Amino acid sequence: MLTLFGDPAVWLPFTFAALMGLSILIYVVLDGFDLGVGLLFPFAEAAERDRMVASIGPFWDANETWLVMAIGILLVAFPAAHGAILTALYLPVAVMLIGLILRGVAFEFRAKAPRDHKRAWDLAFFAGSAMTALAQGFMLGLYIMGLEATPAHLGFAVLTAVFLAVGYSFIGAAWLIGKTEGVLQLKAVDWARGGIWGVVLGMAAISAASPLVSGRIWNKWFGWPETLWLAPLPVLSALLLGLLWRTLRRLPLPGDRGAWAPFALGTGLFALAFLGLAYSFYPFVVPERMTIYEAASAPESLIIVLAGVCVVLPVIVAYSALAYVVFRGKAGELRYD
Repeated sequence: MLTLFGDPAVWLPFTFAALMGLSILIYVVLDGFDLGVGLLFPFAEAAERDRMVASIGPFWDANETWLVMAIGILLVAFPAAHGAILTALYLPVAVMLIGLILRGVAFEFRAKAPRDHKRAWDLAFFAGSAMTALAQGFMLGLYIMGLEATPAHLGFAVLTAVFLAVGYSFIGAAWLIGKTEGVLQLKAVDWARGGIWGVVLGMAAISAASPLVSGRIWNKWFGWPETLWLAPLPVLSALLLGLLWRTLRRLPLPGDRGAWAPFALGTGLFALAFLGLAYSFYPFVVPERMTIYEAASAPESLIIVLAGVCVVLPVIVAYSALAYVVFRGKAGELRYD
C-alpha cells in the first residue's frame, strides 16, 4: 500500500506539505476578507457597519476552519517543525489567538448588547481584527527572515505585519464591492483603490528580502535555468495588477456588472504571491534548518492521517461551498431574531 505511488518517504511529506499550503492559502483569502472587513470598520458609519457584518456573518466561522486544518496538518505531519516554529513565534501566536477570541466575542455581542454599548463592541471587533492581521503578518515576516529575532529581522516583520493588514483590508473591500450596493459599495471601491498599493508594496518588500536572506533562494531566483520556473509569476502578477487597477477605476458599472472581478483578481494575486513563497522555500518547512522530509512523521503514521484527511477535507469543502451558495447575493439587513 505504502509503495503504490513510489517511495512513501518522498510522496507522503510532499502531499501533506501541499495540503498544508493549500489550507493556508484558502485561509488567507477567506478569513482575510472577513478580517479586512473588520479593519475597515473605523471608516464606515454605524448602519454601514451592520451591513458589513451581515456580509460576513454566514461565513466567518467556516473560514477559520482552514487555519485549524493547516495547524493540524503541521502538528501531525511535521511535529518537529511544529515545535520549532511555534517556539519561535510563541508571542505573536498568543496575540493572534487573543485577537480571534476578542473578534468572535465582539461579533456576537455587538448586535445583542444595549445600544449605548454597541460602539465599544465595534471597537473591540476592529481591535480583534487588527491584532489577528498584524500578528499573522509579523509571523510571516519572521518566517521569511529564518525565525531569527535580530533587530533588523524584527523591523522587517513589523513592516510585513502592516502590509499584510493592508492586504487584508484590500481583499475585504473587494468582498464588500461584490456583497453590497449603493453608498457602501462606492466606499468599498475607494477603499480597494487605496488598499491595492499596500498589496503592491508588501509584495515588493517580500520579493526584495527573500533572496537576500538565503543564498539558496538567490540561486533559485537568479540561477540558470532555475529562474525560468519563477519567471511567469512576476509577469502574471503585473498583468493581474494592471487589470485590477483598470477594473477598480471603472466600477461601479450599470447592472452591477464586474462587481466580483476585484475579489477574483485579488484572489489570483494572493495565489501567485503564495506560489512564489512556496517555490522559494521548498523543500524547507523551517527555513534553512529543516526540510519537509526531515520533519515528517513516519510513513506508517502519515498514511493513516491521510485516510482521515481524505474524509475531513471534502466535508470542509462541501459545507463551505454550501454556505457560499445558500447565502449568495447582496448582504441584507443584520437580524438576530
